[in-house]
Amino acid sequence: MNNNYGEYAMFMKALADETRVKIFDMLCEGELCACKILEDFKITQPTLSYHMKILCDNGLVNGRRDGVWMKYSINKNGLDSLKNLFDNINYKIVECNK
Repeated sequence: MNNNYGEYAMFMKALADETRVKIFDMLCEGELCACKILEDFKITQPTLSYHMKILCDNGLVNGRRDGVWMKYSINKNGLDSLKNLFDNINYKIVECNK
């Protein structure tokens, strides 16, 4: 396993907020327009943009402009990297408890 602890720390920081965790979970169902994400929150558009910037800058979410709209989706590479971290931790725990 390639241990990129700096990358893992950035993922954790990006997900260290309840709103961003919920957004990340929502995006697991597929690409969403920012307007659809806003419908589930009592936040302003600038606040949503702040959260999306953190998720995008840290490699967990992809953003793309579609006309006047921003659409967001899970960054599969970021998700796979985060999943590998937890899979490796789980493997080590199982092996140590044998």
